[in-house]
Amino acid sequence: MDKLDTVKVKRTQKDYTLGFKLAVVDSVEKGDMTYKQAQAIYGIQGRSTVLVWLRKHGKLDWIHPLKSQTMPHKETPAQTIKRLERELADAKAHNLILSKVVEVFENDYGENARKKSSTASFGNSKQTNK
Repeated sequence: MDKLDTVKVKRTQKDYTLGFKLAVVDSVEKGDMTYKQAQAIYGIQGRSTVLVWLRKHGKLDWIHPLKSQTMPHKETPAQTIKRLERELADAKAHNLILSKVVEVFENDYGENARKKSSTASFGNSKQTNK
């Protein structure tokens, strides 16, 4: 009886439908599961079967993986508007802070800290050189 218990059962090759393959690839690419978890959950026998499906049917660029990871995702118009509104609010706050710093400097030191126009400073330097 010991020989019967140790006899290996020959595995048969399974053919999977394209829809099944695409569903597995989609769930792995969404991050719902890893490819190893997909193999265990769906009973896929081959070690690299899901990886082959990912390369063949997936949306990732397996030849240049760094390019696909560094590509920014496209913003919707609403997301772009919100981002630009935040940037505008930040710029206004930054401008207000700098204006207050210049105002404090002028009050404390009694000097005009604002930049003079280049033609006025050029004309003044000619007169002082004479």
